[in-house]
This record gives sequence, structure tokens and C-alpha cells, in this order.
Amino acid sequence: MGYAQLVIGPAGSGKSTYCSSLHQHCETVGRTIHIVNLDPAAENFDYPVAMDIRELISLDDVMEELGLGPNGGLIYCMEHLEENLDDWLSEELDNYMDDDYLVFDCPGQIELFSHVPMLKNFVEHLKRKNFNICVVYLLDSQFITDVTKFISGCMASLSAMVQLELPHVNILSKMDLVRNKRDLENYLNPEPTTLLAELNRRMAPQFEKLNKSLIELVDQYSMVSFLPLDLRKESSIQYILSQIDNCIQYGEDADVKIKDFDPDDD
Repeated sequence: MGYAQLVIGPAGSGKSTYCSSLHQHCETVGRTIHIVNLDPAAENFDYPVAMDIRELISLDDVMEELGLGPNGGLIYCMEHLEENLDDWLSEELDNYMDDDYLVFDCPGQIELFSHVPMLKNFVEHLKRKNFNICVVYLLDSQFITDVTKFISGCMASLSAMVQLELPHVNILSKMDLVRNKRDLENYLNPEPTTLLAELNRRMAPQFEKLNKSLIELVDQYSMVSFLPLDLRKESSIQYILSQIDNCIQYGEDADVKIKDFDPDDD
């Protein structure tokens, strides 16, 4: 059985930086993970790339040859990946052992994980390859400046949860750049009455019923919650990783390994 993280989130939310920091952390603690680039527009990496979609197709080539724009070209690239799941992707996955740990760094176009089927079919292919998968949804903590943006982020995350049907760990990234972390406490541990009052204050009266339903969805069903990630702190990265490992049951079926050693000479 293999293990995988599917790292998604809006453009600029810190997905590649998360992957790079995760790789450095795992190197430090002596753990092996493999980072996979699924962004056909990516150029530079701060981590070793184990698999790269650009070996199959690149956004620059598509835009030049087909005359598509960036968004249309990216959708075309992901559709091409979908058509080659049984060929290119399967061949690449065959290079890894059953218990290897892969981290897929995905593009930031929100439609890929909200309503178009490409990533859903990609996930189904990984499941057929016997992978346990967790979605890691990143949201820029600097984006969460008021309750309306927080609810918007929650709904985007929930849309991905419904679309992909996988365990989710939602992360507020870039916490190391937040000047006043107290401003985010209401969103890390949301108090529904406070959120509802602020939401009603910011929006027109005709939206009060909608606001109440949205807050109830976030609160009563505990569908969406966020964990803070501060990349300056190894403990923060380790805590996030432990939550993800728990979701995909990483290490629970591992055999106990006895380290070989030479007996001391008498």
C-alpha cells in the first residue's frame, strides 16, 4: 500500500513552499518522501522532483502550438494527463515501492478541484493503485482578514471535499508572515455566535438566513477547520505531518524492524 498527499489550494497559497519545507523536514528526521510536480506551468523548484508532468506536457508548448491562454492551456494539460493515466502515470508509479510516500504538488486553478473531473479521476486512479490519499488544502492566512473571506475559504475547501471525497487537512499557511496572530484566533477556534454577528453586520439584511445556514454548516457539522502552519517552527511542520499521517494510516501496518549490529567482542 502506498501513501500520498494531494496538495491543493488557490494560486499563491504556498503549496510549493509547503512541499519544499516538508521535504527538508523529512530529510532532517531521516524520513523519505517523494515530491511530484503536477503543475505544467512550474519553472523552478526548491525540492528534488521525483516525477514531473512537464515530461509529458508543458503549458508553454500548449500555449504556443494551440494558441490558448494560461487557464485554457492548463485545463488542456490536465485533460492530457487524464488521458495518459494508464500509460505515463502508471509507468512512473511503477518505479516506487508499495510503502513509498508521495506528495503531489498541484496547480492553483480552483476549478481543478471544485467542479471539473480531472483531479477526481486522478484520485480514482491512485486508489486503484492501492494508495491511501489525504488532501492537503492550503489557504493563505493573510487572506483571512474578515469573516466574509473566512467563509469564502471554508466554502472553497468544502467544495473540494465534496468533489474529491477524500480525508482533508485544511491549513492556514504563511503564519510566519502574520503580524498579529490574535486576529486569526476567531477563525482557528470559531465561535459561531460571534461569526454570525460579524457576518450579519457586514452583509445586507436579506442575507441573514443564508448567513445562519453557512455558520451552522461550519459549526454544527465540523466540516471545515484549519490548522496553522508556521514554517519557521519544526514543531509546527511535524504536527501538520502527524495529522496527515493519521488520516492515511501511515505507519500503522509497518513491521517492527530490528537494527542489525555486531556483537561486542569479549
